[in-house]
Amino acid sequence: MLIVLGSAMIAVFMYLILAKRLAPTLALVLVPLTFALVATGTGLSEPGEDGVVDSISSAFSDFAPTAVLLFFAIIFFGTMIDVGLFDPLIRFVLRTVGNDPVRLVVLTAVLAGVVSLDGDGSTTFIITVSALLPIYLRLGLSPVVLTVVANLANGVLNILPWGGPTIRAATVLNVSPSELFNPMVPGMVAGIATVLLLAWQLGRSERKRLLASGRTLSVVADEMVAVREPALIGGGAGTDGPATGSGGGPADGADAGGALEGTLDPNRPTLRPTLIWFNLGLTVALLVLLGMDVLPLSLVFVAAAAIALVVNFPKPEDQLRAVTSHATSIVGVVSMVFAAAVLVGVLSGTGMVTAMANGIVSAVPPSVGSWFAVITGVLSMPLTFFLTNDAFYFGILPILTEAAGHYGIAPVEMARASIIGQPVHMTSPLVPALLLLVSLAKVDLADHHRRVIWRAALCSLVMLGVALLLGVVPLG
Repeated sequence: MLIVLGSAMIAVFMYLILAKRLAPTLALVLVPLTFALVATGTGLSEPGEDGVVDSISSAFSDFAPTAVLLFFAIIFFGTMIDVGLFDPLIRFVLRTVGNDPVRLVVLTAVLAGVVSLDGDGSTTFIITVSALLPIYLRLGLSPVVLTVVANLANGVLNILPWGGPTIRAATVLNVSPSELFNPMVPGMVAGIATVLLLAWQLGRSERKRLLASGRTLSVVADEMVAVREPALIGGGAGTDGPATGSGGGPADGADAGGALEGTLDPNRPTLRPTLIWFNLGLTVALLVLLGMDVLPLSLVFVAAAAIALVVNFPKPEDQLRAVTSHATSIVGVVSMVFAAAVLVGVLSGTGMVTAMANGIVSAVPPSVGSWFAVITGVLSMPLTFFLTNDAFYFGILPILTEAAGHYGIAPVEMARASIIGQPVHMTSPLVPALLLLVSLAKVDLADHHRRVIWRAALCSLVMLGVALLLGVVPLG
């Protein structure tokens, strides 16, 4: 019965989000609590007084550092946008893409992929959205295309050995991270190629849409010239800072441009051109510390944000204004992080996770037991979407691996299969970085999911196909 309840809870949750019947934050809270009441009221949940309540409280504690990280990450990178650190990068991108939306979308995949090499999804999305969203909005391209492509590129590269999933799988199954990851490199390369192909297809689709709406490429080219000089629209991080007006007027893509609340122009009072080298050095130092992982990530962002605010805005009233200008993005993403903790707590506290894992193992007939690695690769997509990586790798993967051992499948082979679903996992509303991405771009989560989930599944299947072809994941 717990399996039925867990499956029904997930189905109702996804329906309410995709059908836009309920805001994601409310769905993450109300749906799990309703099903928790059913489970505990009927005596179906695991024994133990206040087990669900304790589990939710524990999830709040576990998610708190992530919420702090995102809170101050938005402040830090929002401040860097306000003071003009990314303006030269935006101008460079404009020169690179010329008048072709296809180039811009493909470049989005390249930039997101390069930044993803640091293994941190939040940093990837902040930098990619900050640099490219103003250009998308100025040209009338859909911000959903930006979030989809960035999400896909980061998802494929999320299997890097210094990333969380690979380390979790290697740790729980006691295998070498290099032995796990190195044979998966060809599959990862194929996944990246798939992302570039999908980006090209999305870019062509956007170009056709613009042409169909009467925006010829010559018009787009004229707008891009205008962007290079007088105006940069939007800040990507929900910036609502002061603006002195735009020399070029509103873009034809005003519907997309409405996603941002302010206009950033070369004469905005928040610009700090004399501090650009300091701000660049501070940002590079922050990214290096993130990559070294020698300090808690939340502490790194707290310190960096404080330094950035003090140096760029010496007056206390300006510091306060700089922080509150990003309040919309902060409230949106942090509230969803803690709401996601409710879903995680209910899944764990009611015993739904354990029941679903045991149900999966028992549902596999002995006749297909030798295909356990392939089955795990396929299951890793939906399971890591609906569960946290911790729940999947520490709770479900050991059970699947133990069962696979009876059919001669090695733990390292199961570990490789388990990371194949990461492109899909990174599209999950339980992933704080994904919540940050849609919040920064002011994109509706349902619109993002409609366009990203099937493409992420395609990337995972390509990676699985290459792994099977090379024999690094056994086929039967």
